[in-house]
Amino acid sequence: MRAALAIACAVAVLSAASPSYADRIDGDWCSQDGKNLRIDGPSIRTPSGMQTSGNYTRHEFMYAAPDGDPDKGQVIMMRQVHEELMRLVRVKDGVPGETEEWRRCDVTS
Repeated sequence: MRAALAIACAVAVLSAASPSYADRIDGDWCSQDGKNLRIDGPSIRTPSGMQTSGNYTRHEFMYAAPDGDPDKGQVIMMRQVHEELMRLVRVKDGVPGETEEWRRCDVTS
């Protein structure tokens, strides 16, 4: 029950952002501290370079970090805010961590 409540809280935090106006969450995303990931439909290359799959919707992605990944044991939840911004939350033992902002790696205008 506690884990479900924590995940619901994390979803609420991610959803509190303004609505998504971008086409899709798919693509390359970079963090301020130099990490990057790539989403392609239900497939993801994690920041550690591992390939796995997750739950994909047009503006959201969620996956459980696989064995061998530094985030193992965590559920990673992402929600696209607009074309160049998404918010990411790591949930460990049912407790959501701080919200991180990630930007498109290759922004072109």
